[in-house]
Amino acid sequence: MVFSSISFLFFFLPLLFICYFLAPKKFKNTILLIFSLIFYFFGEKWYVLLLLLSCLINYICGLLIEKGNKKIVLIIGLILNIGLLIYFKYTNFFLTTFTNLFHLNNITLNIILPLGISFFTFQNISYLIDVYRSDVKAQKNFLTYCTYITLFPQLVAGPIVRYKDVCEELENRKESFELFSEGVKRFILGLGKKVLIADTLYHTYTSILGSEMSVLSYWLVALCFTFQIYYDFSGYSDMAIGLGKMFGFNFKENFNYPLISSSITEFWRRWHMSLSSFFKDYVYIPLGGNRGSIIKHIRNIFVVWLLTGFWHGADWNFIIWGLYFFIFLILEKFLLKKYLKGGVFSHLYTFIIVLISFVIFSISDLQSLLTFLKGLTGIGAKPINFESIYYLKNNIVVILIALVGMGPLLKNCINKLKKGKLNNLLVWTNLIYIFIIFFLSIARIISSSFNPFIYFRF
Repeated sequence: MVFSSISFLFFFLPLLFICYFLAPKKFKNTILLIFSLIFYFFGEKWYVLLLLLSCLINYICGLLIEKGNKKIVLIIGLILNIGLLIYFKYTNFFLTTFTNLFHLNNITLNIILPLGISFFTFQNISYLIDVYRSDVKAQKNFLTYCTYITLFPQLVAGPIVRYKDVCEELENRKESFELFSEGVKRFILGLGKKVLIADTLYHTYTSILGSEMSVLSYWLVALCFTFQIYYDFSGYSDMAIGLGKMFGFNFKENFNYPLISSSITEFWRRWHMSLSSFFKDYVYIPLGGNRGSIIKHIRNIFVVWLLTGFWHGADWNFIIWGLYFFIFLILEKFLLKKYLKGGVFSHLYTFIIVLISFVIFSISDLQSLLTFLKGLTGIGAKPINFESIYYLKNNIVVILIALVGMGPLLKNCINKLKKGKLNNLLVWTNLIYIFIIFFLSIARIISSSFNPFIYFRF
């Protein structure tokens, strides 16, 4: 079940609202837990038992860490969590790499990757480390801990919600009409990002890839790759944050207009912020961060970006993607910093580097990736052809919308109008705008084929 589906929007969610808001306060977490498990069961069936087993193991480890023997229990907990992730996500990658390296017959196991395992594993890890550091108290109620891990808005594709950020709200939160309406608005905006922009661009680039390619075609596909991933994932995060608000939770922001960044360093402060902060707090800083020698500093950045790439998927293109960013972060830190002052050059440089990065991210076959990168430079392709002009003309509106939407222009205009005399008119205009997005999104969902969120597979 996905957020952008009829079954979720018109059956699951209304039924949850009825049960949740009619239930006494002491049963609200139980209602959320039951519905979250149903939500996960629709996508993964009996892997829901694996999810509950993971919750139980980490719940017990948290209690044991707080009671004593902190280090040994933490190590055991980390081994179990990372081992679970490695088995389901990376076993076949290691087997394939090994057999290819030694020219053996390819061996793979029939392992199905559980939805959201990368996200709920990282949440479990952050919880254990925070309890070990005494940043939070271990959760004594198993059902409450299960609610935290399985909470359906962020279960299968993030953002990575840390226990210390929601522990108070798990125990004592207040729902309100204002917070609920804010959540509905945020959810619909995210739905529009996903259905109207990301899905449209997905169909655009798949059509272009099926035609004769020119240099313009390659750059159009690269642009569509980037915008699709951004609007798909940020749209999901908006929906998750919106759903959280409906039930009284305030999840942290996961995106802050990353595509208008003036450096790759700034880009990663704005893109998938929950993942960036996880690696910073639990890997980079414990390794020593920027303390010590330059060599150690570079080593620490290398480890973080190798892991960041590998976290995204068990394919070589993801490792290359992580190391690609590592190279540019090092270049910026030691060579380019003085040139990136926030002008046109800085923004253009960053946008092109990010554009190429998502080509690497999107194409898992290395031979096809090399061909595509050559095409971007004009090797083996015409500069322009009829097909590229056709697709540009037919998709110019959605591309322009995506370009405008990647920055805070519209948000800033609305904030300025709120301060003026047109505030009442703006309220009604905003309601109509939200209704139109919702109506168009539903129409698109009904008429289109199933298209899950990109980050579901991570």
